[in-house]
Amino acid sequence: MRYISTRSAGYNHIDLHAAEHLGITVENVTYSPASVADYTLMLMLMVVRNAKSTVLRSQAHDYRLSEVPGRELRDMTIGVVGAGRIGAEVIERLQGFGSRVLVSDRHRDSSLDCVSLNALLAQSDVVTLHAPLTMETHHLLDRQRISQMKPGAFVINTGRGSLLDTEALLHALESGRLGGAALDVLESEEGTFYFDHSRNFELNPSLARLHELPNVLVTPHIAYYTDHALRDIIETTLANCLVFLREARHG
Repeated sequence: MRYISTRSAGYNHIDLHAAEHLGITVENVTYSPASVADYTLMLMLMVVRNAKSTVLRSQAHDYRLSEVPGRELRDMTIGVVGAGRIGAEVIERLQGFGSRVLVSDRHRDSSLDCVSLNALLAQSDVVTLHAPLTMETHHLLDRQRISQMKPGAFVINTGRGSLLDTEALLHALESGRLGGAALDVLESEEGTFYFDHSRNFELNPSLARLHELPNVLVTPHIAYYTDHALRDIIETTLANCLVFLREARHG
Protein backbone atom coordinates (compact mmCIF):
# COMPACT_ATOMS: atom_id res chain seq x y z
CA MET A 1 0.00 0.00 0.00
CA ARG A 2 1.11 3.54 -0.74
CA TYR A 3 0.01 6.61 1.14
CA ILE A 4 -0.66 10.23 0.17
CA SER A 5 -1.64 13.01 2.57
CA THR A 6 -2.96 16.13 0.84
CA ARG A 7 -4.55 19.43 1.74
CA SER A 8 -6.34 19.59 -1.63
CA ALA A 9 -10.11 19.90 -1.72
CA GLY A 10 -10.07 19.46 -5.46
CA TYR A 11 -9.96 15.70 -5.88
CA ASN A 12 -12.96 14.18 -7.61
CA HIS A 13 -14.32 10.67 -7.54
CA ILE A 14 -12.26 9.72 -10.63
CA ASP A 15 -9.01 10.65 -8.87
CA LEU A 16 -9.98 8.68 -5.80
CA HIS A 17 -11.09 5.66 -7.84
CA ALA A 18 -7.74 5.66 -9.66
CA ALA A 19 -5.88 5.91 -6.34
CA GLU A 20 -7.88 3.00 -4.94
CA HIS A 21 -7.16 0.94 -8.06
CA LEU A 22 -3.43 1.56 -7.61
CA GLY A 23 -3.53 0.68 -3.92
CA ILE A 24 -2.92 4.25 -2.77
CA THR A 25 -4.53 5.49 0.42
CA VAL A 26 -5.43 9.20 0.26
CA GLU A 27 -6.05 11.29 3.36
CA ASN A 28 -6.88 14.98 3.71
CA VAL A 29 -5.08 17.21 6.16
CA THR A 30 -6.75 19.99 8.09
CA TYR A 31 -5.20 23.31 8.97
CA SER A 32 -6.20 26.58 10.55
CA PRO A 33 -9.18 27.94 8.59
CA ALA A 34 -8.27 31.34 10.03
CA SER A 35 -5.39 31.59 7.55
CA VAL A 36 -7.68 31.58 4.51
CA ALA A 37 -10.44 33.54 6.24
CA ASP A 38 -8.06 36.36 7.19
CA TYR A 39 -6.67 36.45 3.67
CA THR A 40 -10.15 36.52 2.18
CA LEU A 41 -11.06 39.59 4.20
CA MET A 42 -7.78 41.23 3.22
CA LEU A 43 -8.49 40.67 -0.49
CA MET A 44 -12.06 41.85 -0.03
CA LEU A 45 -10.93 45.11 1.56
CA MET A 46 -8.23 45.63 -1.05
CA VAL A 47 -10.52 45.17 -4.03
CA VAL A 48 -13.34 47.41 -2.74
CA ARG A 49 -10.77 50.12 -1.87
CA ASN A 50 -8.99 50.02 -5.26
CA ALA A 51 -5.74 49.01 -3.55
CA LYS A 52 -3.99 47.68 -6.65
CA SER A 53 -4.22 50.91 -8.64
CA THR A 54 -3.47 53.01 -5.55
CA VAL A 55 -0.27 51.10 -4.76
CA LEU A 56 0.88 51.14 -8.40
CA ARG A 57 0.31 54.91 -8.66
CA SER A 58 2.09 55.54 -5.36
CA GLN A 59 5.10 53.54 -6.51
CA ALA A 60 5.23 55.83 -9.55
CA HIS A 61 4.97 58.86 -7.20
CA ASP A 62 1.48 59.69 -8.39
CA TYR A 63 -0.39 60.57 -5.21
CA ARG A 64 -3.63 61.90 -6.67
CA LEU A 65 -6.93 60.59 -5.43
CA SER A 66 -8.59 57.92 -7.52
CA GLU A 67 -11.49 59.04 -9.66
CA VAL A 68 -13.57 56.28 -8.06
CA PRO A 69 -13.83 56.33 -4.24
CA GLY A 70 -13.64 53.10 -2.29
CA ARG A 71 -16.57 51.49 -0.55
CA GLU A 72 -17.14 50.42 3.06
CA LEU A 73 -18.05 46.85 3.93
CA ARG A 74 -20.73 48.02 6.37
CA ASP A 75 -22.65 49.43 3.41
CA MET A 76 -22.39 46.25 1.37
CA THR A 77 -24.12 42.89 1.16
CA ILE A 78 -21.58 40.05 1.15
CA GLY A 79 -22.57 36.71 -0.35
CA VAL A 80 -20.67 33.71 1.05
CA VAL A 81 -20.90 30.60 -1.12
CA GLY A 82 -20.09 27.62 1.09
CA ALA A 83 -20.32 27.77 4.88
CA GLY A 84 -17.86 25.04 5.83
CA ARG A 85 -14.89 25.55 8.14
CA ILE A 86 -13.41 28.42 6.13
CA GLY A 87 -16.69 29.98 5.03
CA ALA A 88 -17.91 30.01 8.63
CA GLU A 89 -14.77 31.86 9.73
CA VAL A 90 -15.29 34.42 6.97
CA ILE A 91 -18.88 34.93 8.10
CA GLU A 92 -17.73 35.43 11.69
CA ARG A 93 -15.21 38.09 10.64
CA LEU A 94 -17.76 39.92 8.53
CA GLN A 95 -19.99 40.41 11.57
CA GLY A 96 -17.38 42.80 12.94
CA PHE A 97 -17.65 45.00 9.86
CA GLY A 98 -21.42 45.32 10.12
CA SER A 99 -22.03 43.86 6.68
CA ARG A 100 -25.24 42.17 5.69
CA VAL A 101 -24.22 38.57 5.01
CA LEU A 102 -26.07 36.13 2.76
CA VAL A 103 -25.10 32.46 2.65
CA SER A 104 -25.63 29.78 0.04
CA ASP A 105 -24.80 26.29 1.28
CA ARG A 106 -26.12 22.78 0.70
CA HIS A 107 -26.41 22.26 4.46
CA ARG A 108 -28.73 25.04 5.53
CA ASP A 109 -28.04 26.49 8.97
CA SER A 110 -31.00 28.10 10.71
CA SER A 111 -28.65 30.56 12.43
CA LEU A 112 -27.51 31.96 9.05
CA ASP A 113 -29.35 33.99 6.43
CA CYS A 114 -29.35 31.14 3.90
CA VAL A 115 -30.73 31.81 0.43
CA SER A 116 -30.54 30.16 -2.97
CA LEU A 117 -27.43 30.78 -5.04
CA ASN A 118 -29.48 32.77 -7.56
CA ALA A 119 -30.86 35.03 -4.82
CA LEU A 120 -27.39 35.50 -3.35
CA LEU A 121 -25.94 36.53 -6.71
CA ALA A 122 -28.75 38.98 -7.39
CA GLN A 123 -28.40 40.75 -4.02
CA SER A 124 -24.69 40.65 -3.17
CA ASP A 125 -22.20 43.46 -3.72
CA VAL A 126 -19.38 40.99 -3.06
CA VAL A 127 -19.46 37.24 -3.73
CA THR A 128 -16.79 35.13 -2.04
CA LEU A 129 -16.32 31.46 -2.96
CA HIS A 130 -15.62 28.78 -0.33
CA ALA A 131 -17.32 25.69 -1.75
CA PRO A 132 -15.35 22.46 -2.35
CA LEU A 133 -14.56 21.62 -5.95
CA THR A 134 -16.67 18.73 -7.20
CA MET A 135 -18.21 17.78 -10.52
CA GLU A 136 -21.33 19.69 -9.43
CA THR A 137 -19.46 22.87 -8.46
CA HIS A 138 -17.11 23.02 -11.45
CA HIS A 139 -17.70 26.46 -13.02
CA LEU A 140 -20.24 27.21 -10.32
CA LEU A 141 -19.97 30.80 -11.48
CA ASP A 142 -20.29 30.47 -15.23
CA ARG A 143 -21.35 33.06 -17.80
CA GLN A 144 -25.05 32.68 -16.98
CA ARG A 145 -24.62 33.01 -13.22
CA ILE A 146 -22.16 35.89 -13.54
CA SER A 147 -24.78 37.69 -15.64
CA GLN A 148 -27.17 37.38 -12.67
CA MET A 149 -24.83 39.32 -10.38
CA LYS A 150 -25.40 42.95 -9.49
CA PRO A 151 -23.75 45.40 -11.89
CA GLY A 152 -20.48 46.54 -10.33
CA ALA A 153 -20.26 43.57 -7.94
CA PHE A 154 -16.95 42.03 -6.90
CA VAL A 155 -15.82 38.38 -6.91
CA ILE A 156 -13.38 36.89 -4.39
CA ASN A 157 -12.02 33.38 -4.89
CA THR A 158 -9.80 31.76 -2.29
CA GLY A 159 -11.42 28.36 -2.77
CA ARG A 160 -10.55 26.49 -5.96
CA GLY A 161 -9.84 27.99 -9.36
CA SER A 162 -12.33 25.90 -11.29
CA LEU A 163 -15.25 27.13 -9.22
CA LEU A 164 -15.08 30.13 -11.52
CA ASP A 165 -15.21 30.21 -15.31
CA THR A 166 -12.20 32.44 -16.03
CA GLU A 167 -13.21 33.35 -19.57
CA ALA A 168 -16.70 34.35 -18.42
CA LEU A 169 -15.20 36.39 -15.59
CA LEU A 170 -12.82 38.16 -17.97
CA HIS A 171 -15.70 39.03 -20.29
CA ALA A 172 -17.66 40.55 -17.39
CA LEU A 173 -14.64 42.49 -16.11
CA GLU A 174 -13.47 43.79 -19.48
CA SER A 175 -16.99 44.90 -20.40
CA GLY A 176 -17.37 46.77 -17.09
CA ARG A 177 -20.22 44.49 -15.98
CA LEU A 178 -18.37 43.65 -12.73
CA GLY A 179 -16.53 46.03 -10.45
CA GLY A 180 -13.48 43.87 -9.83
CA ALA A 181 -12.10 40.57 -8.64
CA ALA A 182 -9.52 39.21 -6.22
CA LEU A 183 -8.26 35.74 -7.06
CA ASP A 184 -5.89 33.62 -5.01
CA VAL A 185 -6.65 30.57 -7.17
CA LEU A 186 -7.02 30.08 -10.92
CA GLU A 187 -8.23 27.14 -12.96
CA SER A 188 -5.03 27.39 -15.03
CA GLU A 189 -2.59 27.76 -12.14
CA GLU A 190 -0.80 24.39 -12.45
CA GLY A 191 2.71 24.90 -13.77
CA THR A 192 2.53 28.66 -13.15
CA PHE A 193 1.96 29.23 -9.44
CA TYR A 194 4.88 28.40 -7.12
CA PHE A 195 7.44 29.01 -9.90
CA ASP A 196 9.49 32.08 -10.82
CA HIS A 197 8.31 33.34 -14.20
CA SER A 198 9.87 36.80 -13.91
CA ARG A 199 12.04 36.14 -16.98
CA ASN A 200 9.31 34.38 -18.89
CA PHE A 201 6.82 36.75 -20.46
CA GLU A 202 4.78 34.06 -22.22
CA LEU A 203 2.22 33.81 -19.45
CA ASN A 204 -1.05 31.93 -19.73
CA PRO A 205 -3.19 34.26 -21.90
CA SER A 206 -6.01 34.43 -19.36
CA LEU A 207 -3.59 35.27 -16.56
CA ALA A 208 -1.96 37.97 -18.69
CA ARG A 209 -5.37 39.55 -19.34
CA LEU A 210 -6.21 39.47 -15.63
CA HIS A 211 -2.93 41.21 -14.77
CA GLU A 212 -3.70 44.00 -17.22
CA LEU A 213 -6.92 44.95 -15.45
CA PRO A 214 -6.51 47.65 -12.76
CA ASN A 215 -9.41 46.27 -10.71
CA VAL A 216 -8.15 42.68 -10.50
CA LEU A 217 -5.82 41.26 -7.85
CA VAL A 218 -4.11 37.92 -8.47
CA THR A 219 -2.02 36.12 -5.84
CA PRO A 220 -0.38 32.67 -6.21
CA HIS A 221 -2.56 30.39 -4.04
CA ILE A 222 -1.04 31.53 -0.75
CA ALA A 223 -4.10 32.21 1.41
CA TYR A 224 -3.30 29.12 3.51
CA TYR A 225 0.41 29.98 3.80
CA THR A 226 0.95 30.99 7.45
CA ASP A 227 3.25 29.61 10.12
CA HIS A 228 0.24 28.37 12.12
CA ALA A 229 -1.36 26.60 9.15
CA LEU A 230 1.92 24.94 8.15
CA ARG A 231 2.32 23.57 11.68
CA ASP A 232 -1.22 22.22 11.47
CA ILE A 233 -0.46 20.54 8.13
CA ILE A 234 2.68 18.85 9.46
CA GLU A 235 1.01 17.67 12.65
CA THR A 236 -2.06 16.32 10.85
CA THR A 237 0.05 14.58 8.23
CA LEU A 238 2.14 12.84 10.90
CA ALA A 239 -1.01 11.83 12.78
CA ASN A 240 -2.52 10.42 9.57
CA CYS A 241 0.67 8.45 8.88
CA LEU A 242 0.63 6.94 12.37
CA VAL A 243 -3.00 5.87 11.99
CA PHE A 244 -2.21 4.38 8.57
CA LEU A 245 0.75 2.40 9.93
CA ARG A 246 -1.23 1.19 12.92
CA GLU A 247 -4.09 -0.02 10.72
CA ALA A 248 -1.67 -1.62 8.25
CA ARG A 249 -0.08 -3.65 11.05
CA HIS A 250 -3.42 -4.88 12.32
CA GLY A 251 -5.03 -5.23 8.91
